[in-house]
Amino acid sequence: MTLSENTVHLMERRARLLGPNVSTFYEDPVHIVRGEGVWLWDAQGRKYLDCYNNVPHVGHCNPRVVEAIREQASTLNTHTRYLHEGILDYIERLTATMDDSLSTAILTCTGSEANDIALRMAEGMTGKRGIIATDATYHGNTALVSQLSRSNVPEVGFGLDQFFRFAPAPDSYRNPDETGTLFADAVAEQIDALNKTEHGFAALVVCPFFLNEGFPNLPDRWLKPVADVVRKAGGLLICDEVQSGFGRIGTHFWAHRKMGVVPDIMVLGKPMANGHPVGAVVTNADTMAAFRTKFRYFNTFGGNPVSCAAAMAVLDELQDHNLMAHAKDVGDHARARLNKLQGKYDFIGDVRGSGMVFGAELVLDRDSKTPASDFTDRVINEMRQRGIIHSKLGRHKNTLKIRPPMPFTKDNADMLFDVLDDVLANTPLTS
Repeated sequence: MTLSENTVHLMERRARLLGPNVSTFYEDPVHIVRGEGVWLWDAQGRKYLDCYNNVPHVGHCNPRVVEAIREQASTLNTHTRYLHEGILDYIERLTATMDDSLSTAILTCTGSEANDIALRMAEGMTGKRGIIATDATYHGNTALVSQLSRSNVPEVGFGLDQFFRFAPAPDSYRNPDETGTLFADAVAEQIDALNKTEHGFAALVVCPFFLNEGFPNLPDRWLKPVADVVRKAGGLLICDEVQSGFGRIGTHFWAHRKMGVVPDIMVLGKPMANGHPVGAVVTNADTMAAFRTKFRYFNTFGGNPVSCAAAMAVLDELQDHNLMAHAKDVGDHARARLNKLQGKYDFIGDVRGSGMVFGAELVLDRDSKTPASDFTDRVINEMRQRGIIHSKLGRHKNTLKIRPPMPFTKDNADMLFDVLDDVLANTPLTS
């Protein structure tokens, strides 16, 4: 593929100013200059349907969020060592959507920071440092948290990898575990392994929707057996809801409720403030007290008044426009369209999702279920050329990742799948 002169110039500047290997999407990277709702525009004025970005949760450049940022930024922005009602009002509003035990929070700038704090909270409560995660996930990129991220394993471990063990991520397509007991047994095995070391077992960290693992189709309450195992062993359950929260799955505001558990610690990030950098760790009063006593923590920008105003505006939009119910309605329609495509194309092995997370796993054939990873790449790049932005994920990077902003409509979904149908019909399965 021949890239435009402008694209080559920008890529060269990125390499010079940001360093090598800074990731971009697509063989022909998109130069985005404007966004509105579910739409993006590139530097040439071409319009794209955004079927990927969950960060602008209530739509790109949402007017309510923009105005909340403008108004607060024109009044005051400072850190939390000064008293300010904004952070208190927001945490009260946020925790009101959760179980009563989840009553306190720390606001950060990113989900990575939040996960880093969550691991320290687990150590503060248990006195132990051993952590278990799934073997195909991503939880962030601090020096500590990056060791959890099997989808993007760092080359340098800093010696921190000794604290982590991994259980196989659920795969409802190839290895159904309808009750969750096989996963619980795998976690129990890793707990035993950690308890034979000097580190012991502190916590299990999971995305309750296993979104980076390809969001397998799991029945309600599927996580309860593993939560029981974790608690029996004296550990904490950490639910990373950076991607799965705020009504995205349609049936529940938080995915852990669908999975039948209440976490000891909950981590939030990406969509909290519609692109303004906000993350959070939510927990119970005892865990928070243990953390505050044993670790001195302060974040200059976390929970600043502008961030809290933006985050509060997101909650207002979700409530006033009933976007969780909207996500379920559109998601049901989207999966119905995908099921029709599955009936037409043998290489669509599995259709899955809930609410405004949906996709399909592409395979070379349904009998062997061999991942069609290269084919998936070609499909995604061709969709980009047709004005549709989405991506891929999962252990084999062969599951279409469709995770649009919450205002995404059935008409938007129809446009997406009409184009996808044409691309699938005209893209060879093997190169």
